[in-house]
Amino acid sequence: MSRLRDWRGWLLALSALIVVLDRITKLWVSKHVGIGDVIIVIPHYFAISHVMNPGAAFSMFTDSPHPDRTRWLLTGFSLIVAAIVLIILLRIGRRLTLTAVSMALVLGGAIGNVWDRFAYGTVIDFLEVHIVRYHWPDFNLADSAIVIGGILLLIDSLRPRKSDPNADGQNQNDSLAAARENS
Repeated sequence: MSRLRDWRGWLLALSALIVVLDRITKLWVSKHVGIGDVIIVIPHYFAISHVMNPGAAFSMFTDSPHPDRTRWLLTGFSLIVAAIVLIILLRIGRRLTLTAVSMALVLGGAIGNVWDRFAYGTVIDFLEVHIVRYHWPDFNLADSAIVIGGILLLIDSLRPRKSDPNADGQNQNDSLAAARENS
């Protein structure tokens, strides 16, 4: 009987890679782009900006009347989510699946944004996208990892499941045995 490879180390390495790349890109933006400034990459479509986001995704809660309370609530929520995702990843990560990869991406993204909340009290966003006349709220690499992880999780949940080949074989054997008994 062959032993399956345990993928948890690689999946945790993927999470760590997301955190490292998120830190590198945010540090680069902090050094090279002034707060509120923009570097046009593709005119009318994509730019590198420098925005400090005290809220959550899509700048929700940015105008909170209690910014410190919002900061700590968002930080606490993110830490709880990261802990839950880590537990799930450790439980399912022995096998390399789309769900396991999505959990690794979400974990890395959550930790990347929590890091900012602890260090700066806000999250550094720098990717600015325009779609036709719509300005998508600025985001960062950690946000991208979370969204991609969520999309992969959705895709995986919509895929048809293959039944266990051992169970099917057992069911077929049971059916054949029952048919023989009835003849």
